[in-house]
Amino acid sequence: MDKVFISQLHVDTIIGVYDFEKESKQSLYFDIEMLCDIKPAAETDDINLALDYAKVSERIIEHSTAQPVELLETLVEQLAVIILNEFNTQQVTIKVSKPAAVAQAQTVGVQITRMKATN
Repeated sequence: MDKVFISQLHVDTIIGVYDFEKESKQSLYFDIEMLCDIKPAAETDDINLALDYAKVSERIIEHSTAQPVELLETLVEQLAVIILNEFNTQQVTIKVSKPAAVAQAQTVGVQITRMKATN
């Protein structure tokens, strides 16, 4: 299996549990790895057969900014479902970092790996 990745995708959005977090946007950084077979796209040089990281990035930004949630855990679970359902990948790993969450840390975050359900 091959891997398509997106590294440090920056999204400014409202996220957080505390009232002060709900008043202004915060920066999130996403690292996404998606397992797929790139051979059909490579053999034909056809973007339509590729796992289009630009479209995945647009979808992550769109969803992350559309409806605020409180927890990073909620957001990454939602994004995993979207990526597995809307794009040609069997497995996705999403890491999201929230650098402003803990003053003493460079960043904090959540990472998950989810696989497409087999029938």
